[in-house]
Amino acid sequence: MTWKPHATVAAIVEREGKFLIVEESVNGEIVYNQPAGHLDPHEDLIDAVIRETREETAWRFTPEALLGIYLWPQPNTQRTFLRFAFCGTCSDFRADQALDEGILRALWLSKEELFNSKKLRSPMVIQNIDDYLAGRRYPLDILSTVDYEK
Repeated sequence: MTWKPHATVAAIVEREGKFLIVEESVNGEIVYNQPAGHLDPHEDLIDAVIRETREETAWRFTPEALLGIYLWPQPNTQRTFLRFAFCGTCSDFRADQALDEGILRALWLSKEELFNSKKLRSPMVIQNIDDYLAGRRYPLDILSTVDYEK
């Protein structure tokens, strides 16, 4: 069997010292994560992070930079995640929008509130915030989607 990591995207959005977070139910446990999800077939990374953020938070995400690329082998499973994390801004909140299955709510939390909660979905949550606060940014044009039909 060929090993393949799960390609995911995540949005890191900060406002007044607080970060956009989703509270979600995963395997019966309530955890915190950035708005994040899997890349769909025939979807580019930027479209994926915009879509996932809208579906999970009801906010429209505008990516401004690639924060980093993270490889996380999940302990206790055979799954490995390859996360493309983007930072940017949010607007156009749709309060009446239903959120994705498993998402309980979107909220704004400080790094300290997240860290102290002990309810993180993965260590990437704090790592992404630390990298954001450290000023890591890569231009979006570092990413390319190759169209083989041309």
